[in-house]
Amino acid sequence: MAPLGLLSIGEQAEIVEIRGQKGCAHGSSKNQLCHAEDMGLRVGKTIEMLNNEGRGPILLKVDESRIAIGRGMAMKIMVRRKK
Repeated sequence: MAPLGLLSIGEQAEIVEIRGQKGCAHGSSKNQLCHAEDMGLRVGKTIEMLNNEGRGPILLKVDESRIAIGRGMAMKIMVRRKK
């Protein structure tokens, strides 16, 4: 298990845990995690890393969508790499 933010371009992984997520409530970090879930980043989903270069947001493929998320949020999403 590793943070999503450490995947290389082209790697696929399954989301196994979103740390700090205890239901959607008011507060900045909880709102970000709830927003991630609204975008389709849920436990059990398979993602593919499209861009993880530089200092800006990372780009993921989830289902047929492309999603950009911040690195801080990506480090709270734990994944299991697919072989």
